[in-house]
Amino acid sequence: MYLCPMFIKPKLAIEDFDYALPDGQIAYSPAPNRSGSKLLIWDQAIVAEHTYLNIADYIPTNATMLFNNSKVIAARILFEKTNAHAENKNSQIEIFCLEPTEKFTPVLLAMQATGKVEWVCLVGGAKKWKEDVLLKEVIINETPIIISAKKIKQEAGKFIIEFSWDNITFNFSEILNSIGNIPLPPYIQRKANEEDKDRYQTTYAIEEGSVAAPTAGLHFNIEVFESLRQKKIQQQYVTLHVGAGTFMPVKSATIDAHEMHAEFIEVGNTVIQHLLENINKINSPIIAVGTTSLRTLESMYWMGVKAFLYYQLHSTHIGFNELNLGQWDAYELLDQNISVQDALQALIALLSANNCDKLITKTQLMITPGYTFKICDALVTNFHQPKSTLLLIIAAITGEKWRDIYAHAIANEYRFLSYGDGCLFWIRQQVK
Repeated sequence: MYLCPMFIKPKLAIEDFDYALPDGQIAYSPAPNRSGSKLLIWDQAIVAEHTYLNIADYIPTNATMLFNNSKVIAARILFEKTNAHAENKNSQIEIFCLEPTEKFTPVLLAMQATGKVEWVCLVGGAKKWKEDVLLKEVIINETPIIISAKKIKQEAGKFIIEFSWDNITFNFSEILNSIGNIPLPPYIQRKANEEDKDRYQTTYAIEEGSVAAPTAGLHFNIEVFESLRQKKIQQQYVTLHVGAGTFMPVKSATIDAHEMHAEFIEVGNTVIQHLLENINKINSPIIAVGTTSLRTLESMYWMGVKAFLYYQLHSTHIGFNELNLGQWDAYELLDQNISVQDALQALIALLSANNCDKLITKTQLMITPGYTFKICDALVTNFHQPKSTLLLIIAAITGEKWRDIYAHAIANEYRFLSYGDGCLFWIRQQVK
C-alpha cells in the first residue's frame, strides 16, 4: 500500500563490478597486530593512507561510531557415521548451522535452548547420511553428554536439523562451543586454528549468532578504542547476525535477479534515541563500522518509514513481523519523503507501545549504486570480493571511482577480504 508506482528494480550488470584480484593479495591469515592493518581514507578522492591505529586522526570529535557486536558461533559440526572409524574422512558428515528455525527465534532463544533446538543447516556429505539419527559424545566440565542430530526435512538445498542432548543443565551455546568449529570464509581452504578462534572474532563480540565475522571490526583493539575515547568519539553497538549469504556469489547476470539473504538485527532503544539526538548535529557524523552495521542503520530508517506510514493509516502500531525489511522495500518506498527524525521517532513509539527496549527483526536490504544514504555519513570496511553485493555498497558510495580505489590498493599491496586491510569512506550524498 506504500509502494512507489514507478518502481523498477535496478538491472545492473554484475560483470560491471568485476576486477582482477591477485591471489597473493588475499589475506588468508590475520596480520600480526589487529590495528597494524593498513587504512585508506577516501573523501571524493584518496586523501590519506595510514593504519587503523591512527583512525581517530581522521574522524572528528563527537562523531558516533556504530559497531556490530554479533559474535561468530562455532557453526561447523562434524559427526561420524554410525560404526565408522574416525580416521576415515569419508565417514564424516559436516553440519553447518545457518540460523535457527522460526520457533527458536530470536537467535538468543536458540542459543539458550536446553534439551533440544532446531536449526536451518547445510549438510556436507548428506548422501552418506543414511541413519535416522547421528550421535556424538562429548565431555563438558567432566560431564559426558550424548548429542544427536536428526533430519526433520529438506527444502531448497537446506535441511531442518533437530539437535538434542541428554543433559538439560547445558544450553545449546555450551554444546556448540564444545563440539563446533569456527566457520572461516569458504576461500580459506584450511581448518580453523587457535589463532582464528581469537582473531576471527571482534574484541567486543557479545551477541552469539553470526556464521561469519563482521570483518571491519576485526581491526579494533584496546589501543584503537583508547584513541577514540581520548578524542571523545562516541561508540554505540547494534547487532546484525551475519549469515552465510554474505559469501554467496551473485550468479545472475543482473542484480535484480539476485536474492539477497535476510539477516536478524537487534537495535536497542537507547541506540535509536542516540541517533535521533545526533542525526543532524553539525560535525557529529554517524560512522558505520562494517557493511553489516551500515545495512542495520539504513534498514532502521526504512523500518521507521513503514512504522510511520502504518500508524498514519491505521492509528495503531505495525506488528513486528510486518516490520521485516524486504530486499527492494527501500526502493519501493522512495517517494514517501519521510524525515529521518520522523522515522526514528516512529520506531521509538512502536517500542514504547509494546513495552520493549530492543527492536528485533530481519532485514534483506540490498544497497546498489543509486541508493541515497539516510543515516550513515561514513563507512569503515574491508576490500571486498569481485562481483559481490558488498562491492555494490562501495559503488553506491563512490560511483565509478571504486575502480581507481581498488586498483590503487592492488598496486600498493593492500591485503584483501576478511583478514585484510580496509578503508574509511566518507559519504557525501546522504539525505536526512
